[in-house]
Amino acid sequence: MSQEQASRKKSPIRIIILSIVLIVGGYFGYTKIAFALSHETTDNAQVETQITPVLPRVSGYVKEISIADYDSVKAGQQVITLDDDEMQAQLMQMEADYKASEADVLNAKAALNNAIVGLKVNKGDITLNAVKKQQAEENYQRNKNLFAEQAITKKQLDDSRYEMEVASQQVSNSNTNLTAADSKLAVLQASIQKSEAALEIKKAAIAQQKLKISYTKITAPISGKIGKKNVSIGQYVQAGTPMFSIVNDTTYWIVANFKETQIKKFYPGMPVEIELDAYPDAHLEGNIESLSDATGAKFSLLPPDNSSGNFVKVTQRVPVKITIKDIDKNRDFLRAGLSAGITINIK
Repeated sequence: MSQEQASRKKSPIRIIILSIVLIVGGYFGYTKIAFALSHETTDNAQVETQITPVLPRVSGYVKEISIADYDSVKAGQQVITLDDDEMQAQLMQMEADYKASEADVLNAKAALNNAIVGLKVNKGDITLNAVKKQQAEENYQRNKNLFAEQAITKKQLDDSRYEMEVASQQVSNSNTNLTAADSKLAVLQASIQKSEAALEIKKAAIAQQKLKISYTKITAPISGKIGKKNVSIGQYVQAGTPMFSIVNDTTYWIVANFKETQIKKFYPGMPVEIELDAYPDAHLEGNIESLSDATGAKFSLLPPDNSSGNFVKVTQRVPVKITIKDIDKNRDFLRAGLSAGITINIK
């Protein structure tokens, strides 16, 4: 058999293989095109969760650490203890000062009571001196009549006049003392109010100090798993300085950044397919919860300003928040920051 005849026999096989390749390629090409027309996808997505920093509300030296890196904690669990010896000493001093102020208030009230008693005495003196004055005036008037009748001597008349003048002066002095006692009463009442106000200020300072002492017991604000600690025993920490963060391991969601040309048919509640790069065999489902009202560029540190110079049109991306179904079932492999691929059927 010649070579030409052999090649003729093989040519149908080649045609069959080529046809199969073209059919398979056409099928997959059609599938890809049909998928692209009916789905929107992006790999610009990652898992998100609530990350809460743990920070002290007072400054101090770290006395005790009751957790380790990546431990699980419960909300309200004590995780860090700061040294409070100095604060306790300040509290003792404040409480002693408060007791001294209480004594000042009692002294001021006692002084006011004494002044009130003295005021009553002054009023009694005025009444008594008024009676003496009236008696002295009557004696003087009687002696004047007797002296006119030559019944008494000039000295007796002068003595009665002096007694009348003394009684009159005593009444005047009693009135002056009463006015002074009234003024002193107002001063003492103001002194009591001032002492009581100072006592309230010191009481508030004690309460504030006790609150600061309670802040030395630092607790977890939420339940979850902590990250790497940035603090060690004996270290001095400033108020408001983050020591570590707690990752909420009960709530997760996806933030997918779709191109602005992809979101036309998106709506809240739309079903979503999720694939994690770290676990490609785990296929998750979710729903669109919301679409951002601004593109990601508007949240950047230096947002672009197209009116300030040369303009280059760039397709913007819009953050889309996606809820994850069956979080409890998939919590074991959900991690904040994991990359994800999102597929949405828009037909």
